[in-house]
Amino acid sequence: MKMSYLAHEVELSKRHEKILSLRATLLQQMEDQLESQVKEKKLQAIKFESANERNKLLLKDLEAAEKNLRAGVHVQLHPAVIALETKYWASIEEQLPKWEQLFLGQTRNPVE
Repeated sequence: MKMSYLAHEVELSKRHEKILSLRATLLQQMEDQLESQVKEKKLQAIKFESANERNKLLLKDLEAAEKNLRAGVHVQLHPAVIALETKYWASIEEQLPKWEQLFLGQTRNPVE
């Protein structure tokens, strides 16, 4: 009788050690995964900031190009072309707020 209790105690102790070992392994895996997620979020934040800066520069370049085009093109163009250009810029001005939000990273693509 005493032997069976002792054998049972030893078996339970072995199971307990195995469970503790598995627990330690799982905790380490969870810590590794969390560390990986933190690194990935930092990388995404850097990429996001870089894309925002690039988009801001592109927007400034587009605005400068628009000013340059408006400043000197009207003198040489046919009235029909000027009318088309006027309609084009009206369309651009109507759509620009949606695209500015995209370029600044504040919304999704308005075409989708």
